[in-house]
Amino acid sequence: MKKLLSAVFVTLALSACTTTEHSGGTSVDNSVALSSLSGPKNIIMIVGDGMGPAYTTAYRYFDDNPETKIIEETVFDRLLVGMASTYPARISGYVTDSAAAATALATGVKSYNGAIGVDVDKKSVETVLEWAKKQGKKTGIVVTSQVNHATPASYLAHNESRRNYNAIADSYIDEGIKADIILGGGWEYFIRDDRNLVEEFQSAGFHYLDNAEGLSKLPQHKPVLGLFADVGLPWALDDSNQLRLSTMTKAATKQLENDKGYFLLVEGSQIDWAGHSNDIASAMAEMTDLAKTVEYLEQYVAKNPDTLVVLTADHSTGGFTIAANGKYEWDPTVLRTMKNSPHKIAKKLAITDITIKATSELLNFAVTQEEVLLLQQAKEQTSKNLVDFYGLNESAQKEQIKPSIETTIYIAIKKLIDKRTNSGWTSSGHTAIDVPVFAFGKNSEMFKGKIDNTDIANKIFTLLGKK
Repeated sequence: MKKLLSAVFVTLALSACTTTEHSGGTSVDNSVALSSLSGPKNIIMIVGDGMGPAYTTAYRYFDDNPETKIIEETVFDRLLVGMASTYPARISGYVTDSAAAATALATGVKSYNGAIGVDVDKKSVETVLEWAKKQGKKTGIVVTSQVNHATPASYLAHNESRRNYNAIADSYIDEGIKADIILGGGWEYFIRDDRNLVEEFQSAGFHYLDNAEGLSKLPQHKPVLGLFADVGLPWALDDSNQLRLSTMTKAATKQLENDKGYFLLVEGSQIDWAGHSNDIASAMAEMTDLAKTVEYLEQYVAKNPDTLVVLTADHSTGGFTIAANGKYEWDPTVLRTMKNSPHKIAKKLAITDITIKATSELLNFAVTQEEVLLLQQAKEQTSKNLVDFYGLNESAQKEQIKPSIETTIYIAIKKLIDKRTNSGWTSSGHTAIDVPVFAFGKNSEMFKGKIDNTDIANKIFTLLGKK
């Protein structure tokens, strides 16, 4: 009888170990109990901000070699393990913002849109980065946005609103320094008239650099703060190093290596920004930077098999569709040749004559007279609107948005590229679709199948020894 009862208790215990709960429901996980016995030494969490499944699919066709008969597999294809739901706490409905999504990925707790590391009652919730630090691991963040943007902030800070950029930056010092390496943009928030956080980090023993070229010669065994732009970094298409996320990630992994291991957050931040702008050219360049980062990490894990890498998106942005207008085609040919972002091209065309020659050189593909005419008309109309705007009295001007030639041309260029590629967009915001999950390295089997974004944090907590 005792043996029978013991067997029942063991069975019940194993069953309890194979389920994890999150605020949105319960998901089954058959590997947590076994995998938690020996977690990875290093954990690298990657967020492709805004990177819904249409983006990884489009990247496959963008990266394809049209000279071959096959469509080549990408790093995303070979590492795909499942999908994740992204909905926020019930109070915010079904469509998440980056803050609520990052809070879920960092803490395992659903919260309201705008929340940074806090629950729906605005109470601080511990993050996986903070817990890793308590376990003696080194920690770091690498992003292409400002380092106090929604995703990195949700791992490092606790604030009721993602918009409190200065307060979030201040908390990186005031609430205790939690990261050994911080790389991204953000001079505007760290070097202010009222406070110079860079100097405070330096006083705390940090090596500071404001030029990414210095990443190749970081001092060993010293914490690092690297800020390379006022806010976010330039678009990948416009940066002197188009693989800047990859470069920063290589430097961070090298800098963080130690006997106890590390936790590193990496974010391809501007996939989301391209989605909000409905800018497929910039999106594919950002996807390329992320892909090269993951390919580097594949090599890194091969040499460091005690490392886990998990990649997902916080949500999808823009309602991007691969084919539009009822046509069964998508042609990324012109995207492969572009050397400048549409935004940079618009800035140049706003202050110069729009000709076939100038436009073709900037886009790096031949444009037609019809396409140039549309750009010219957009510029001329906005110039007329500006004259009308300046003819209004001050009170009337305040009630209107000032026309912008640069913005008008930017929109026109994006439409030109969308027509060439047959790309479609349904929104300038986020959508509620599930997002892909990729994982490789030690314990990566834990992330297979359909999961929720909170499950990712909870599984990482388990691997870090938190019960």
